[in-house]
Amino acid sequence: MSSNARSTEASAPRTFTIGSRKSKLALIQAEIVKAELKSHFPYLNFEIKSITTTGDNNLNKPLHSFGAKSLWTRELEELMLEGTVDFIVHSLKDMPTQLPFGCRIGAILAREDPRDAVVMKVGSTYSDLSQLPPGSVIGTSSVRRSAQLTRAYPHFKFEDVRGNIGTRLSKLDDPRNSYSCLILAAAGLLRLDLGSRITQYLSSPVVLYAVGQGALGVETRTEDPEVEALVEKLIHKPTYLKCIAERSLMRTLEGGCSVPIGVETKFVSGAETTEPVAAQKRMQMAATVVAVDGTKASTVNVTSKEPVTSVDDAEEFGREVARRLIGEGAGEILKAIELNRAIVDA
Repeated sequence: MSSNARSTEASAPRTFTIGSRKSKLALIQAEIVKAELKSHFPYLNFEIKSITTTGDNNLNKPLHSFGAKSLWTRELEELMLEGTVDFIVHSLKDMPTQLPFGCRIGAILAREDPRDAVVMKVGSTYSDLSQLPPGSVIGTSSVRRSAQLTRAYPHFKFEDVRGNIGTRLSKLDDPRNSYSCLILAAAGLLRLDLGSRITQYLSSPVVLYAVGQGALGVETRTEDPEVEALVEKLIHKPTYLKCIAERSLMRTLEGGCSVPIGVETKFVSGAETTEPVAAQKRMQMAATVVAVDGTKASTVNVTSKEPVTSVDDAEEFGREVARRLIGEGAGEILKAIELNRAIVDA
């Protein structure tokens, strides 16, 4: 090899590989991260490597029957730890609160709309859940959604619906199926440019969203300062701290896909910008734990006593909200859920 060739090779920019699931939404989300990184580091190259995960391959069983979130993350984490990919883009709500040894959350991007959304069947004359007649079939794969909605609409029927968003919408619109509507995360619909299908947004007091919903998380290796220096540019501090607090709450309660935990988190004052979080003052979180059948619920609305400006502050605030929930009866609800799971798994 000539000296000029060696010089060109040595000066070639490094290519960083982004891990992603293969679904259309996951790839769009990976492209969002790729584009933002390219805007910060135009001289570097980024490519996306996508795979089909265990969760993608198991579309017939209800989500709550798995009892764990690692279905969508484990294979990607293995690729990252072995060096095949440099970091991973996840929907943050799909990430377990306990990550494998050697893995960490390197960044959380600005949150898309975190609310749940109603999508009516094509041709439906209804736009709002309150308009639907008794016995209407609501499609959702989330126990959190069905448990909360059962409390507000006990006359509805809830049926599981799995698959990517396109598949679910096809099932909804198929006249042979009995679904009146679906409940989906608004963020996914908006990122897929399907916002026109949304007929109603859901929020408290009817439905609180999932921990981390609407946010993208970037998972990295714990000992990789080069990648850490890249992805830290993506951090949206207000979203980051709110999601850290939510994940701390869930970790303390030991909840997952099969535990109906809902949250709504905001800063009490200050604009949600990239300005110093110290100016945004205290954090407020509404949180609920609901029995799977919707018969019982523990709900609190807590405001931090001090400004939440660091990861430690956010972690402690999440634990405080969890303690309040336990004090309001969440412990008994969670104990019953674990008991029922143990019986089913036996």
